[in-house]
Amino acid sequence: MLIVKDLSVERINKKIFENINLSLTPGNITILKGKNGSGKTTLLKTMLNIIEPSAGSIFWKGKLLKRNFYDFYNHTTYIADTTSSLKKLTVKDNVNIWRKFFISNINDAQIEMALKTLKLDNYLNKKVATLSFGETKKLEFLRLIIENKKVWILDEPLSNLDEDSIELMKQTFEDHSSKEGSIIFSSHQNPGIYVTEEIEL
Repeated sequence: MLIVKDLSVERINKKIFENINLSLTPGNITILKGKNGSGKTTLLKTMLNIIEPSAGSIFWKGKLLKRNFYDFYNHTTYIADTTSSLKKLTVKDNVNIWRKFFISNINDAQIEMALKTLKLDNYLNKKVATLSFGETKKLEFLRLIIENKKVWILDEPLSNLDEDSIELMKQTFEDHSSKEGSIIFSSHQNPGIYVTEEIEL
């Protein structure tokens, strides 16, 4: 369980957000809503111990995150609003790199099924640089399957996706939640996804 208590971040005497409280338990889906620049990305990065909070505490499994972040990272996948794929390499190359880096036990058949579901199976030998932004974003979602971790922290995962892809993400979220997975994601739009907690920034 991830618990955020009275979390605040201030930069150059400007409050980005203050006194944020939330808990991410198994099966829980939390959405951070707000306009661009409202502090959603900052909050997610603070929860990931990338940004130091001005006040408040973050706990993972009952311990301060700073004292338990290796275990936290072992159970968490973070997908930023920018891609982690290497643009000069092909889709297939990136998938193979992720499989090796995350020591994934996912098999070829599962990868093929995921690529087909994401409608990326015809792009295997194409360089990421030739893909559209939406296609690149869908490629990034493969990491959720490859890493196979319980906690998902996602920054604007639904932006620049078509309706079919958004519907696919809804189903993916529901499936992960039903398997005791936890999700927190940011969005500046109304995604039409069932959530258990909503935080406005």
